Amino acid sequence: MMQNRLKILRKERGWSQTVLGEKLDVSRQTINAIEAGRYNPSLPLAFKIARLFERPIEDIFQSNSEDI
Repeated sequence: MMQNRLKILRKERGWSQTVLGEKLDVSRQTINAIEAGRYNPSLPLAFKIARLFERPIEDIFQSNSEDI
């Protein structure tokens, strides 16, 4: 699974998981699973997240070294 900074970025903006889910057209449960590292987003969703936070995708998602 990938590590990510989604929770940090979301909290910096004062958004709830529900609000972020609405902005990305996914459920709150999906946001929760991504933040908890239980679910890796699809590539299109990862790019959508990067665009929303105006950051390179690599600033948000990092692969665990054992996954390589």
